Amino acid sequence: MARIVLITGANRGLGRELAAQLAAEGDTVLLSARNADAAAKAAAEIGGDIHPIQLDTSDAASIAAAAQQIGADFGRVDVLVNNVGGVFDYEQQPSTVDLGKVQDSLDINLFSAWRTTQGILPLVKKSENGRIVNVSSEAGSIARTGAYTAAYSAAKAALNSLTAALAAEVAEAGITVHAASPGWTATDLGGEGGRPVPEGAASIKHVVNLPADAGTAGFYQDEETLPW
Repeated sequence: MARIVLITGANRGLGRELAAQLAAEGDTVLLSARNADAAAKAAAEIGGDIHPIQLDTSDAASIAAAAQQIGADFGRVDVLVNNVGGVFDYEQQPSTVDLGKVQDSLDINLFSAWRTTQGILPLVKKSENGRIVNVSSEAGSIARTGAYTAAYSAAKAALNSLTAALAAEVAEAGITVHAASPGWTATDLGGEGGRPVPEGAASIKHVVNLPADAGTAGFYQDEETLPW
């Protein structure tokens, strides 16, 4: 039976490439985006067993509507990939960064995943081997934090903390929860100079495909464990 994988923010960049890679391996992919037309366009262009879903991670009502649709059409979610994220504070240090940008970073990098997880978790609990993958960043590793992009780093560190807390909560339900870093990738977010998008997506895919005996609450990049 094919896994049902829901990916947020999957109409472009890493999410879109991850959707293509997983569909090529035989998964049923629910490609979600804030804009329904964008999701439909991306799904049609990729082809395969990919289904567009309108889901705005900033809107609990939108998430609830998506969950209702997915429940009716598919019955469960085997893997939820919280992929939505963004950087607002390039080259800014913690002592001078605009706190409005800090709030923006928390909204998109932490609360979007938290909100989506709360809305989709009942469907993940219907899976025999449920998994949640939060797309984080090496910048969220406290052990490797530098002075710049402080808002982004803090938000991703908070996402990592959520990953660990959620893993502890849902372990008895047989659900594993991990954080995955794609590395610096040449997306609209990462900009020029990063590595090819397929390589970053493959780093996330590794975590999606971890065996059940790999445990839970891991933080990975390129098949290697990162320090929290």
